Amino acid sequence: MWNRTLSGLTIGAVAVTLVALVGFLVLSRPRATPTAAAPLPAATAQTSAPVVGATAAQPTAVPQPTAPGGPPAPGFEGGGEWLNSEPLTLAGLRGKVVLVDFWTYGCYNCQNTMPSVKQWWAKYKDQGLVIVGVHTPEFAREHKLENVQAYIEQEGIGWPIVQDNDYTIWRAYENRYWPHFYLVDHTGAIIYDHIGEGGYDETDQQIAAALERAKQ
Repeated sequence: MWNRTLSGLTIGAVAVTLVALVGFLVLSRPRATPTAAAPLPAATAQTSAPVVGATAAQPTAVPQPTAPGGPPAPGFEGGGEWLNSEPLTLAGLRGKVVLVDFWTYGCYNCQNTMPSVKQWWAKYKDQGLVIVGVHTPEFAREHKLENVQAYIEQEGIGWPIVQDNDYTIWRAYENRYWPHFYLVDHTGAIIYDHIGEGGYDETDQQIAAALERAKQ
């Protein structure tokens, strides 16, 4: 009986030992290291082309006066009434330097440029400069020719003015600003332009250089 009991105990001990050994082997088995997820690709930076002419405060890029030639200037055909002059054409002004000034009398910025435009007119009109003011109205009252006439008499404006109520000349120049100056040389090409106030000395220099070239 002792042998049977001993055998039973021995068998039981062996079984427990085997179970323990199996459990140890399972727990001791090296675990697979989870694979790290591939990093997401960085977002590609998207750049947009600059919007030409979006900032009204900045002058547009223009050729320097030492590089004659530029895009041909549109004419004044399609405009309305003329003040201080008979209707003018660029073809008829060929050989002269023309400063085209887009403005409207109710524009505060245009009013601020007026003293400089008067100086250019007085300084250069006898040297071959022609100023053409293209009055393109912004408000209803500026469409009335009598209001424009009263303003130019009040301010002593003596250069030709064309009333552009239908924005015909404005669109021909692809203009978007008040005031905006375009300098047209003696060949009929736009060689310089300036948007807004300021840049008076630079514009004066450009006019003088264009007049000098016209003499050559």
